[in-house]
Amino acid sequence: MIPFRVWAPQAQRVELDVAGSRQPMTATDYGWWHAELALDQNCVDYAFVIDGGEPLPDPRSPWQPRGIHGASRVVDHKAFPWTDQRWQAGPLSAAIIYEIHVGTFTPQGTFAGVIDKLDYLVELGITHIELMPVAEFSGSRGWGYDGADLYAPHHAYGGPGELKHLVDACHGRGLAVILDVVYNHLGPAGNYLARFGPYFTERYATPWGQAINFDGPDSDEVRRYICDNALMWLRDYHFDGLRLDAVHALIDTSATHLIEQLVCEVTELEAQSGRHLILIAESDLNDPKIVRSQEIGGYGIHAQWSDDFHHALHTVLTGERDGYYADFGSLADLAKAIERVFVHDGSYSAFRRRRHGRPPKGILGQSFLGYLQNHDQVGNRAKGERSSHLLSLGRLKIAAALVLSAPFIPMFFQGEEWAASSPFLYFTNHEDAELGRLVTEGRRREFAAFSAHSDDVPDPQALETFERSKLVWNECSRAPHAEMLDWHRRLIRLRHEFAALSDGRLDRVTVAFDEQAKWLVMTRGPIAVACNISERRQRTPLSAGKNARILLGSEKEIQLVGDSVELLPDSVAIVEAIGNRGSAMRQ
Repeated sequence: MIPFRVWAPQAQRVELDVAGSRQPMTATDYGWWHAELALDQNCVDYAFVIDGGEPLPDPRSPWQPRGIHGASRVVDHKAFPWTDQRWQAGPLSAAIIYEIHVGTFTPQGTFAGVIDKLDYLVELGITHIELMPVAEFSGSRGWGYDGADLYAPHHAYGGPGELKHLVDACHGRGLAVILDVVYNHLGPAGNYLARFGPYFTERYATPWGQAINFDGPDSDEVRRYICDNALMWLRDYHFDGLRLDAVHALIDTSATHLIEQLVCEVTELEAQSGRHLILIAESDLNDPKIVRSQEIGGYGIHAQWSDDFHHALHTVLTGERDGYYADFGSLADLAKAIERVFVHDGSYSAFRRRRHGRPPKGILGQSFLGYLQNHDQVGNRAKGERSSHLLSLGRLKIAAALVLSAPFIPMFFQGEEWAASSPFLYFTNHEDAELGRLVTEGRRREFAAFSAHSDDVPDPQALETFERSKLVWNECSRAPHAEMLDWHRRLIRLRHEFAALSDGRLDRVTVAFDEQAKWLVMTRGPIAVACNISERRQRTPLSAGKNARILLGSEKEIQLVGDSVELLPDSVAIVEAIGNRGSAMRQ
């Protein structure tokens, strides 16, 4: 017998549709409806019919083999032959994370295609991969942040079985896997939840569509819908963690915030399964409550993205000051981001025209992810330019050195390590022609103020936009890409070798800089990272004094001179105070 259940509290009648044959379902407590059928688990397609309407996909559909508008398919999660029974993810504090978009990471654009590149990632030194959202969304290509069926892995990527094979293969190679999930809104196409019940509310709004009902009437089952989804990915697909998209848009005035509830339930699953599980948040609030422990009033999220570090690093290296970058641009901002995480920690934000944030006192740097690029910071640009399109090779090396030696968990966006030439554009594949037209026109309006020819903005709906965003793997063996790839490999090895570079205690990080001369030195115990962000050769003072050696330099001509290091324009050196070698080494 296969059990079927659906929450539809406002329905007068619900039927189960299997191959055109309809069976009445039985109403039970709290708006749930149930039915059972004596069927084989394999390839059973079904839908629900509310009050005699059209057949609709299951809100908790485990598989949508024909896309967002097709029937749902039964999946027996217990049938998969897992081989990772002894797997245990390494600590997040030691992680080096690599963000992947399945559709553009390989020519195949599938879960199986990602498996083909896992050995490369292991050799590079990556410990965790983070998949951009894979829940079923409109069409065959997209970023995944407009998901419609949150429980179903996207059909064009390979579906449930292939996703499990990917996770299993990662674990077999010692790689942990994090999944990006979106709980603040659903996509505009294929979103049938409102037909079933009060999943949405008019009391709030999000930039992307209707707000989800987390605190109004009937919200208990809506919260269960989200929490059960998170637990499913961790339990049935063996993911090691989740990245929660834009938690600042999860509007919840309940005494127990949804995030807090989710953390508690994931902790229970962790104890039950015996596997270490992590939650990472994206938040623009600059509120340390996100990562503070629940024992002292926080939500208990393990880590969050650090946009202030990105903004400070990006503006110093590129000189860009548009939009939210207007609040950044000085070496003082970058120094503060490295030493104290939040540049806006209660200070005035000209972009927001108000004070923003609060200090993250007592929190380790390992509670934050540091990065030069991510899917947003690349793909939200009109033409999807990566940092490699904006910066010289020398400045790219400076950025990589700071990301991999800062007191945060380093994260890279696919192809960043070899300065990939392909852009990462915003692309969609909405089958509804009117919705596709609106997306295209909206994208052009968004960037009209930045481009004299808005028609130059790539059409999100065009296949070419998607194809251009795919990585070109054969270029990583050619100049200058091979040089950047080697630089990242050496930096990652250095981070693993020296304990000071993975120490998350912010009180052990100091940054000296000269705003006019454009040099910056970050010191972490016996290790100093000296950066020359100017157009002239200059000497940068070192606290290590004369008893030092260069561990790694971006140019061969870099040399120590007395108690300073002589740097070429746009170059960086990592220097060790030799007398402290014992404390620098990993214990």
